[in-house]
Amino acid sequence: MTDATLRQALAYARRGWPVFPCLPGQKIPATRHGFRDASTDEQQITAWFTRHPGRNLAIATGAPGPDVLDVDQHGPDGTGFPAYARLRRAGLLTGATAYVRTPSGGLHAYFTGTRQRNGHLPDCHLDFRSHGGYILAPPSHVGGHPYQLLKTTSAHGTLDWQAVTQLLQPQPQQWPQPRPAPDQALDHLARWVASQPEGNRNAGLFWAANRALEADPAADLSSLAAAARRAGLDDQEITRTLDSARRTGTARPAPPDHQAEAAN
Repeated sequence: MTDATLRQALAYARRGWPVFPCLPGQKIPATRHGFRDASTDEQQITAWFTRHPGRNLAIATGAPGPDVLDVDQHGPDGTGFPAYARLRRAGLLTGATAYVRTPSGGLHAYFTGTRQRNGHLPDCHLDFRSHGGYILAPPSHVGGHPYQLLKTTSAHGTLDWQAVTQLLQPQPQQWPQPRPAPDQALDHLARWVASQPEGNRNAGLFWAANRALEADPAADLSSLAAAARRAGLDDQEITRTLDSARRTGTARPAPPDHQAEAAN
């Protein structure tokens, strides 16, 4: 898959979309600073995808990259397609430029990138990736299943996430934010990690670990590891994810008084 991945990575970069590698078969960034390392530099991209064959390909979302609506498909645990259908009927999805089938049978709808915040509507099984987020893109694989491009369109519109939340859920759900007391923040994040469904567990643990390390670079992440086990992750996945978060965290100075800024 390496040659195809490199070709596609360079094609995304030529569109102005910053890309970066993730670990083979996973959503975990393979670079030290994750999506912050995303680049359109062809030499850097070529080095990433030729020195380490089999890596997955990720796009940093939000301008200059695309915004992406992620429609989850969790089988008996729920699906985002009924909510997606409501958005289509309301005319909120007419600007989509491309549609990609995800490995779980869900859908990524691509839009022109903006600087909106990332969003999460768990009751509707929808996620929104914009400024400060990322998604895996074709030809990446997870669990042996590929991301597949279904179609492209001539549209170049944006998705108004505020309008989406107002239609589907007047009180929008947000990702948890650390509180000033580190112990309370970890408890809050651990409860959230334990509630994550299959398909979002690795990404959720990585996100929560980064928030904890922003609040306290020396934070004990064992409570997050325990929560991830309750959610269904095995120890090998947990170790890889937490190690990746710690590598990301080494580039950040400790915030004053060990307090993290609110996440986007």
